[in-house]
Amino acid sequence: MEACSLARTIGLWSLPIHPRMFFSTVFRVLPKLLGLPPSLMKKFLKIKHEHIHPPHMEIEVGGSPELPHELLVDIFALLEIPDLKRASSVCSSWRSAYTSLCNLGLYKRPQTPCLLYTSESAGESVAFLYSLAEKRSYKLTLPDPPMHTRYLIGSTNGWLVTADERSEMHLLNPITCQQIALPSVITIEHVTPIFDEAGALSKYHYSRHTGSPRLSRFCSFQPSILALAELRSYLHEKAFVFYDASAGGHIVVLIHGPDGQLSFARLGDDKWTWLPQHSYFHDCIYKDGLLYAVTSQGKILAFNLRGPVVTTELIMDITKDFAYENIYIAQAPCGGLLQVWRTEEDSEYVEDADPATYLTNTTNIKIFKFDTTSEKLVGIDSLDDHVLLLGRNQTLCLSVEEYPHLKANHAYFTDDCLLYLFGWKNNRRDIGIYDFANNTCEELVSPQLWPNWPNPIWITPSLTRL
Repeated sequence: MEACSLARTIGLWSLPIHPRMFFSTVFRVLPKLLGLPPSLMKKFLKIKHEHIHPPHMEIEVGGSPELPHELLVDIFALLEIPDLKRASSVCSSWRSAYTSLCNLGLYKRPQTPCLLYTSESAGESVAFLYSLAEKRSYKLTLPDPPMHTRYLIGSTNGWLVTADERSEMHLLNPITCQQIALPSVITIEHVTPIFDEAGALSKYHYSRHTGSPRLSRFCSFQPSILALAELRSYLHEKAFVFYDASAGGHIVVLIHGPDGQLSFARLGDDKWTWLPQHSYFHDCIYKDGLLYAVTSQGKILAFNLRGPVVTTELIMDITKDFAYENIYIAQAPCGGLLQVWRTEEDSEYVEDADPATYLTNTTNIKIFKFDTTSEKLVGIDSLDDHVLLLGRNQTLCLSVEEYPHLKANHAYFTDDCLLYLFGWKNNRRDIGIYDFANNTCEELVSPQLWPNWPNPIWITPSLTRL
């Protein structure tokens, strides 16, 4: 990252919030706490400012205000996580209020999504959050293995799913720094370990078989011998972390090669469970106790993972013969299902040109609602007061009433083309905002703050611990 962009970042834990900044925050949230009309609070603020703190006066940093613990907790519950983390570093009483808020599970404020990215010049274990709410970046120092060496293969509810240089997967919360190792990659159906003479893991045997008899007639099952870091370029595609309320635990779902198959593991499992018979999945959501997955042909399947035997139901059959778009699935504002088709255009091929010059750009995004009566897709022209987040993250459809810093009737997208993400790592990322009203795209930030690798990914900051 360039020095000028680093100058715009703020260390999330290294910069305490100034008392004057806190007083400003207090008066912003007091109307919500006390039910006062904003006009009255503006008048009150003006009077208090003129009477107590003339413009030439400064508040000493050491003179932190003493507020009742309960009031601090109520105020902190209304802050975005970056402000909350800075407030917690001011003094012991504020830290205590922050700890109480987290331990009691009282912090439920919806968080504006951020773009997580890395910068090699800032250190291999450093990442940054670009806040869509504040239009600036925050610096994070994360645990090993170094973030710059990982593949970012998923993001759900504040948790990243990463693949390290041995192709092993971890869950990581970049805010709390909690990290959880997932079952070893050698427990996935298509991976077998290869050990050297000393008994150390040296390579992987990667099988390309599928569970579909129909596909078996057309696919080559010639296996590959892959280096430890090489496997992740072939196996890992997209991952999710879902909470199963009935089981009281979390489920990690992995879309993986060959051919976009599905495997899952519950936290605490020692192996992955393969879901055979189906392939070419693009996206998943977990809703009402069922895993819904959409294929590249628009087919939707529902998997019940709760019983001793996984059951499968066809929700909608294929809608197209060929996949020209990336396809996503999300929960509709009214509670149904949405399908989103994103069309990307590649730059023209030039013989002997540097592969880094090949670019992909989002040109069109279409939205469809699944009609349960006709079991067909119905086109939608507008999201009205909602917004989409598309990429290697869990696909989200959010209300701007809850997330006022986002643009209504827009889609925020990041690059998730596998060829560009895991193959051509030096190519510029396709990141921007799509306007459904006029079918145009704009840059999220210009010039871009992030390097091309690892791929930037949307994340909704969370203080949740698993």
